[in-house]
Amino acid sequence: MGGKIGVMVEVNCETDFVAKTDDFQTMARDIAMHIAASNPLYVRPEEIPEAALEREKEIYRSQLREEKKPEKIWDKIIDGKLKKYYEDVCLTEQKFIKDTEITVGTLVSNMIAKTGENIILRRFARFQLGEDIKQ
Repeated sequence: MGGKIGVMVEVNCETDFVAKTDDFQTMARDIAMHIAASNPLYVRPEEIPEAALEREKEIYRSQLREEKKPEKIWDKIIDGKLKKYYEDVCLTEQKFIKDTEITVGTLVSNMIAKTGENIILRRFARFQLGEDIKQ
């Protein structure tokens, strides 16, 4: 990304043998590039703080009130909106930038099936030059 974004991603597997394969390293590099391009906030939906989820739900409720939607269908609409929110902010739920037919979570699942070994996306850090500089 023009030398302005850096990403570190922790992808764990059970053996060094798998970790040293070209396929595993390519997957990890591709995930890092995906993070640089898409800027997710969390690895998976379970990591979203409850307060953040409640804020989102309140925004959705407010929108539904303004649109005068019947309250009895709010829960279904909110569930759909939350699913879209997860796709925007959670790495495992995002469409993979190199193949938008699959998610990043599916990419990892495919590697698990290929290697027969458990692989876990643990965490990531994304740094952008000039980010959070207050003037």
